[in-house]
Amino acid sequence: MTLAPETTDLKVQLALDDDWFTVCDLSMLLPGRGVAALLPDGRQAAIFRDRSGELFAIDNRDPFTGAAVLSRGLTGSHQGRPFVASPLLKQRFDLASGQCLDDEAVQVTVYKVRTA
Repeated sequence: MTLAPETTDLKVQLALDDDWFTVCDLSMLLPGRGVAALLPDGRQAAIFRDRSGELFAIDNRDPFTGAAVLSRGLTGSHQGRPFVASPLLKQRFDLASGQCLDDEAVQVTVYKVRTA
């Protein structure tokens, strides 16, 4: 199935410190897929859009391997909560909280996200 590109001027922004940082056009986010964005301090964020249109942003670095790959992970849901599974070792991270669903001691950073 091919999705028609959206015609919108909306930008996706992440909350960094006390300001909003524009990372991409909303049209770049396909439901169920992630994109990586380089942040001003050199970190990377993984931005996701679920099938209902809700946006999520977490750290792109997989804490188990150190690789910046979470944006390439598979998305799904567990008990109604959206997650991304790392493409390397398959640990799942809750997109809303950053909590690892497979190891309670591990969590990734979550960013507030909006469109403007």
